[in-house]
Amino acid sequence: MTEHFAYAVDKRYLPLLLAFGFRGSKDGVSVSEDGRFVATFGFLKLETTLANITGAHITRNYRWWTAVGVRGSMADDGLTFGTNRDAGVCIHFADKVPSPLRRRGHSALTVTVADLEALTSALGSDAAPPAP
Repeated sequence: MTEHFAYAVDKRYLPLLLAFGFRGSKDGVSVSEDGRFVATFGFLKLETTLANITGAHITRNYRWWTAVGVRGSMADDGLTFGTNRDAGVCIHFADKVPSPLRRRGHSALTVTVADLEALTSALGSDAAPPAP
């Protein structure tokens, strides 16, 4: 069985999301029984094993221009699949996961899914961010 987590879409940003090929009815994050993690966002897909995930926590209150659409981080090698500026789940990887945007891979992915707590739970992590 596969659990699917749909994105929480702020409709104000829909024109921008559609430019990335975003498909609201199909895109999202899937966690499968056989140990696979797959995140899709329009033309992009990030896939790894659940064993490669070292943690996940909820983050909130982004600036829209850094959180909406597909974004690579300017500070590190993180990647964002964002559909709103309110909240998301930041997922950390033991081994970097490649994408079409960065062949050397990403050490983290932030996804703005609708059910933040359920995704962090499915990944075996707490909903609270790590202590500083």
